Amino acid sequence: MNDAHLAKLVELLPELAVALGETLTMLGIGLAAAVLLGGPLGILLFLVGDGRLLPNRPLAAVLGWIVNTVRSFPFIILLVALVPFTRLVAGSSIGPVAAAVPLSVAAIPYFARLVEQTLREVPRGVIEAAQAMGASDLQVVLRVLLVEARPGLVLALTVLAISFLSYSAVAGVVGGGGIGDLAIRYGYYRFETDVMVFTVAVLVALVQLIQLAGNRLARRLDKR
Repeated sequence: MNDAHLAKLVELLPELAVALGETLTMLGIGLAAAVLLGGPLGILLFLVGDGRLLPNRPLAAVLGWIVNTVRSFPFIILLVALVPFTRLVAGSSIGPVAAAVPLSVAAIPYFARLVEQTLREVPRGVIEAAQAMGASDLQVVLRVLLVEARPGLVLALTVLAISFLSYSAVAGVVGGGGIGDLAIRYGYYRFETDVMVFTVAVLVALVQLIQLAGNRLARRLDKR
């Protein structure tokens, strides 16, 4: 990289800092929605499954259909389809907060499935032992299932964060701001390849940091 390219990247740092903040805003809102809404939905999907604590085949079928339907939409199509809803919720269809609305809608069923799969990995014997000791269904969920599944849930959230980091870049292309918007404006419209490479390097670094933090936290929570 020559001095001219380096000087250009240095000048771009303030704009990169703003774009990074917008990306983290979108990601943070989406992850919060996933945990607060997708987490309970995933627990419910697990509980109403066949042979579980609260088996209910019709409810399981309806919930599964809804989750699978939302997950089947390519994100860019979901983003466009939800523009009226986004305007209703955020007051605009442009900006990081507006882009976080479709991100949240996509993240909720995605995380719900991850939670359901993680809970399925908890040994059935542990659940049966808790029930034999007189634990209620709520106690089994809070003190057994979620405790035993903590490492897996952390890794599931890590996978979600990394996946939706790329989704946030897509959202940036259609007016959401963030690193994706920066990469398109400079790397595509202005043919400044060095800026494109730099923004990709930033995204790679973010992915590595998220994965490292997730792995370490999961190992710390794993008492097996």
